[in-house]
Formats: sequence, C-alpha cells, structure tokens
Amino acid sequence: MPPLVSIRSLGKRYGATEVVRGLDIDIGAGECFGLLGPNGAGKTTTLRMLLGLVQPDAGEIRIGGMAIPREAREARQRIGVMPQMDNLDPDFSAAENLLVYGRYFGLNDLTIRARIPALLEFAGLSGKADSPIATLSGGMKRRLTLARALINDPELIVLDEPTTGLDPQARHVIWQGLRRLTQQGKTILLTTHFMEEAERLCDRLTIVDHGQTIASGRPRDLIDREIEPFVTEVFGESVAQWAETHGSCCERLELSGESLYCYGRDPDRVRAALQHAPDLHYVQRPSNLEDVFLKLTGRELRDA
Repeated sequence: MPPLVSIRSLGKRYGATEVVRGLDIDIGAGECFGLLGPNGAGKTTTLRMLLGLVQPDAGEIRIGGMAIPREAREARQRIGVMPQMDNLDPDFSAAENLLVYGRYFGLNDLTIRARIPALLEFAGLSGKADSPIATLSGGMKRRLTLARALINDPELIVLDEPTTGLDPQARHVIWQGLRRLTQQGKTILLTTHFMEEAERLCDRLTIVDHGQTIASGRPRDLIDREIEPFVTEVFGESVAQWAETHGSCCERLELSGESLYCYGRDPDRVRAALQHAPDLHYVQRPSNLEDVFLKLTGRELRDA
C-alpha cells in the first residue's frame, strides 16, 4: 500500500537561512512516526508545511494522495492536530469545547454530541463534561486537547510535543491513549523532546538537524546501529582527572561539566576502574535513544 503521508525533497528557506533541506519522509497507515530534532532543526516548519499553513519552496507533500498545499483544505478534514500549547476556549466547558471545534469540520451538532461521551471517556474526563476550563488541571487540559483532535475521526493525528509540562502520571495516561489510537488503526505523527516517549511509542522515526535528516529507522535499530550498548554516567569534581587516567576502559567518552559518559561493551571493566575513586558516583545502564540523539546532535544548548 502507498504511504498515507509522503514527503519528497521538501525545502524551505527564510531569507538566507535554509530551514528545511531536502527532507524525505514516508508514514504508513496505522503507524506512529516520530519527527525528532533539537530546537531550530526544522520540525515546526515541516509540520506547518504538512498542514498547508506554509508554502514549501521545493519538493512535494501528499496526504492520502492529496497534494499539499493545493488540496490542504480537503486534507485537513482528515487530520487531527494537537498543538504544543493548549488553546482551549476558557469561556466554554469541556464538552462545549468539543462541540464548537467539531463545527469547524462541518459536522452537525447531533453527530458531535454523539461523539463527545466516548471522547471524554477516552481522555479520562467523563465526569468533567460541564467543568469550566479554568477548573481543569494541566494534565486534564492536555487530555482534553487530545480528545478535541479526535472529534472529526481523523485518519492522521499530528501531535506537537503532546506531553510537554506534564508530570509522570499524566504523561503515562497520554501514552496509554496514544497506544490505543494506533491499535485502532490511526496514524500518528509525533514530535517530542522526550526520547523515552519516542522510544516507547514510535514504530519508526527520523532525527533531523539543521533542516535535514541525519538518521532514520526503528528506535531499537537506531540504538543498536548508532551507539555502544552500555553507558556509565560518572559524576564528581574529579571526573576529568579520572577520565585522563582511566579513559581507556571505555570505547568512547563524552565529558559534560562534572558528568562523564563512558560508552562501551564491557560495563564491568568501567566499574572495576571506579572502585578506586570513592569520591565519584556513577550509574550504569543500557544505552537508549537519548544517547543516540545526543551523539548525533551534540550536547550544546540550543536556544532556537
């Protein structure tokens, strides 16, 4: 079957800055696809072009066979969007927010009202239908925003950092809901800065930086391909001196402030070398997607 979303050689420039450079992405129906990258990598611009809100300078986008931006209006009828920041209407109750939003898709009130109870139940808000938005917690608002994105029964759901600012409990509730959506055959395009979230939810993902793809694949495949299997995180004031003396026990070292990351295949060798450094603290664990992300994009802070 052809992909539900097809992006080919996508490009966008603002003045002298090339924000998106030759991006290629395919998203199959029923999969959760992650678009990852540091701040300023081109993720938001890509999403805006996908939704027909920004005109590409190069390349083509197709959603369900429809060309974007030419047929963006028709395509958006089949898309649900959960923005990074909640934009619920504070003048309406939870149920009224769903009702008003459903009207934007041309749905009649009878159809919308029939969908509202199931959507509130999905979001864990069955008892909050008449609650004003101001009385809802941050997690409740986020779950309501997700429910609102489903009011038109979309084929494609675009989620822009869906769990930003949430506590662990609320984050796990969102994750459970997203898994249920893919089990129902929905297609999800997810951007997130939580690598654990991407590793748990995404069937495949693309990491972009400076507007272009730097890695693509299944999360587990990327971890196996791009990074050593174990990492020892070492903390303490004398960590730099320890690295100079014992760095050979690791295959690769990354020093960041008072933290040292020792990557390798033999964690026992690193642990043995640390026995003679009682002033240092350490944690050993399997490598994960965050290690891959930091190796490929660097540890320096990105402000934009």
